Order: sequence, then structure tokens, then C-alpha cells
Amino acid sequence: MTGEIISLPDIDLIRFPMLQPSLLKIEELKNPKTPLPSSKLIFGKTFTDHMLMIPWSSESGWAEPVIKEYGPLSLDPSSTVFHYAFCLFEGMKAYRCEDGTIRLFRPDMNMARMNRSAARIALPQFNGDALIELIKKMVVLESKWIPGEPGYSLYIRPTMIATQNSLGVGPSSKALLFVIASPVGPYYATGFKAISLQATTEYVRAAPGGTGGYKLGANYSPGVVPQVEAAKKGYAQNLWLHGPEHELTEVGTMNLFVVIENENGETELLTPPLEDLILPGVTRDSVLSIARDHVAGKIQVPGLPESGFVVSERKMTMPRLQELAKAGKVKEVFGAGTAAIITSVDNIGYKGEDIPIPAGPEGLGPIAKAMLDRIQGIQTGKIEHEWSVVAGRA
Repeated sequence: MTGEIISLPDIDLIRFPMLQPSLLKIEELKNPKTPLPSSKLIFGKTFTDHMLMIPWSSESGWAEPVIKEYGPLSLDPSSTVFHYAFCLFEGMKAYRCEDGTIRLFRPDMNMARMNRSAARIALPQFNGDALIELIKKMVVLESKWIPGEPGYSLYIRPTMIATQNSLGVGPSSKALLFVIASPVGPYYATGFKAISLQATTEYVRAAPGGTGGYKLGANYSPGVVPQVEAAKKGYAQNLWLHGPEHELTEVGTMNLFVVIENENGETELLTPPLEDLILPGVTRDSVLSIARDHVAGKIQVPGLPESGFVVSERKMTMPRLQELAKAGKVKEVFGAGTAAIITSVDNIGYKGEDIPIPAGPEGLGPIAKAMLDRIQGIQTGKIEHEWSVVAGRA
């Protein structure tokens, strides 16, 4: 569902011109840059030659899209994005494949989530298929920036901000949708090795009725101080807990998966239910879909249990996980997200105690590795799948 439009009060979406890829203008590149060697890339530090920009106003709707040279934005100091955090974004990737194609992974999911986020903070919505076509054109234009090494890709960041120059609190009459891109390798310095977590009881990431289920800029900055504090104690990320029972929610900026031996002696892959505390991650949905198709016999995924395997979305508390770990019934824990794809966990700090988690001899538990292999196979075109969308050829 790439073009879902959610009606908002006081904003007439019907009369707005939709995004029109046929009107795209590509400006001449005056200062082309030389891509860094893949070994020198630091996640999110290097950017490609171009950016896609599409202004919007309540008077005229979406303007003509332009791909122009990457550079600073010019915004009025009173722009509402600076004062009231009218900002949302997406994270997606493009892959250089052995057959010469450049592919996107499930871009329709990103577009649907972006429109949902826009609706939540009164920003304009758009036709998702049209933005995908524009992103395809930009990605092909930037093909020299897409690394070909395993584990590397072009990270794409569609963003929307409110640009109305007014200090009043209300829906913005102006907005800017822009897309930038960055060649990247593994998200963590450890590559795909396991990380340690601190289960934080002092800070809260999201609350019922809030915005934790939307990809908004305002959700991320409050997590920086807890992250810094966790790092000082030797942990790579926070494990976010919720409520007096310390329910598991997310891992840093990733969705959380736990693999346990349940009461029936089955291997259970579980993740917290979305409700409105959890971001509906694209990788999260992919892991669940792959696991459920395997259980149903639709596909056979090497590394996943052939029998006695169940998949669930249900609540799990930190005290219960601690109890299961001490009983030897926690088989693995991993996070799932676009940037890191799959990252195993080998230790959780909770109330002053470290809880060791099995993570396999190579830093990936068997189910985490099976999921990583399957998803990467689809992303790079080695496994033919509808989730792998060809943008063009390098």
C-alpha cells in the first residue's frame, strides 16, 4: 500500500496537485565528488552528489520535483520545524546486485509509514508510488555511490519538515519533502557481531497514546542521553522498558525479538505487539512474514527449526526474561531495523546484574543468522521476491 491517504481536519487534500514524476527537473551537477573507498565509510557521514526536493504549500499543493546538487537548505529562523519539531523521516536502502540491477527493499512499506507519520503531525501526504518513482530516478543517477561489497548499500533518507515562518502552534501552511542518500556499511563498528544492552528503568521511550509508533524526529533526540549513559557503562544500546512490570519494547532504534523455549517445549520467536508503543518496522514485518511462511510450509528457510517452531506477538517482561535466562530457556535475542538489518544481543544489564544471552559462535544466533541471510538474499536479488524492487541498472 504505497499511496495511503489519511484525511486530516481543516486540510483539503483532494484539491492538492499530487506528486508528478513526469515533471521532474534534474539540475546540472557543477561539483561532482569522488566516492570514498568502502573501507573508509562511517555510517551516515558521507553523502552523494544529489538531493531530491519537493516543496508544498496549502495554496498550491506539491510543486515540481527537482533533483539538484546536495547542499544546505535555506530556511527562515521562525520555521515551525525549529520550534515545534514538525519533522518526520524514513530509512530505506538501495543495493547494487550481481546482475547489474539496483534494487530497493519494500519501498511501499516506507511510503505507507511516511504518510501515516505525516498524518499524525498535520503534514501533507502524497502518492507513495510517485515518490518511489522519483527515488528510483535519483538512485540510478547516484549509482556510482552504491558500494558493491557484501553488507554495504546506499542508505536513503526521505524527510519532511514544516517550513511555515510563524510561531503559532497549528498545521503548517508550508512544507518541504526532500531525499538525501549516504553510502554505508554495517551500522555497528562490530559489523554483524552481537552487542550488549542496558535495560533502562529510568527513562521511557514511548507511552500509550503518544507518538512512539510513528517515525518522527522528536522521538529520537530524547534517546541520546540514555544512550550516552549506557555507553559509559559499557553497553552498546538501551533496551527500552515500559510500565511498572518493565515490559520489553524496543532495542535502541530497532525492533526487538526474543527466542525462548516456551511452556510447551517449543521454540518460540516472539516480539512485542505494536499497539502504539512500537514503531511498525519494515524489517520487523519481514522477519515475522518469513517466520510465519516457514511455519506454514510456504517456504523453507535454512537455519529455522523444521518443527516445534511458533511465532507470536505478545508481551514479555524483563523479570520474566531474566527468569527464563537463568533457567537456560532463552535461546537468543536480536534487534531488527533498516540500518543494522539484524543484530544479535549477547548480554543485558538489568538492575545492576548482567544477564548473558546465547549469541552463537560467530556473534549471531541461528534464527538471527537465518533471518539475516534470507533478508540479504532478497535485498541483493539472489533470492527472487516481490519485496525486491528494481530501480534500474547501474
